[in-house]
Amino acid sequence: MTHCEALIIGGSAGSLDVLLKVLPNLSASIAFPIVIVLHRKPGKENLLTYLLSSKTKLCVKDIEEKETLKPSVIYIAPPNYHLLIEKDKTLSFDSSEKVNFSRPSIDVTFESAADVYAENLVCLLLSGANSDGTKGLQKVHRNGGTTIIQNPASAIVGFMPEYAMEHVAIDLVLEPEKMATYINQLVK
Repeated sequence: MTHCEALIIGGSAGSLDVLLKVLPNLSASIAFPIVIVLHRKPGKENLLTYLLSSKTKLCVKDIEEKETLKPSVIYIAPPNYHLLIEKDKTLSFDSSEKVNFSRPSIDVTFESAADVYAENLVCLLLSGANSDGTKGLQKVHRNGGTTIIQNPASAIVGFMPEYAMEHVAIDLVLEPEKMATYINQLVK
């Protein structure tokens, strides 16, 4: 079994559909935090949190600056800020330049999480239309963490996971229907 202290999920175009399939099947007893970083425009931030919380037994919340990650909680990254995970496992925002045309950048969050959690990190990259997430997955791999992508063939927009597969040693390629089962068997 894979040892997991944090799960970071990144995605862009088409990834919300995957989350709506995965979240209803997650166990309420997950013993690690889940952080979701999606490319989205500012406005109606609470709508995404409301939608996702209606689909899962876990607590879903918008991230507050300097908040400490807690087990069994799904954290939603805000639009228009990069999300960093600090050494003390708190969350911080950064409004620096876009990375891969995106803010929040999946790379920024994956890379900061890799520094904190090393081999105890699991990162999952979903559907999307640019290369964001690939550099972050490279660092996760170098630090001993687990790298997972959505099967590009099952993605609404397969470019993001396909690009990662071409440039990173991917540990696992999953169909959306298999993701919850995999996540539920992760142990802290």
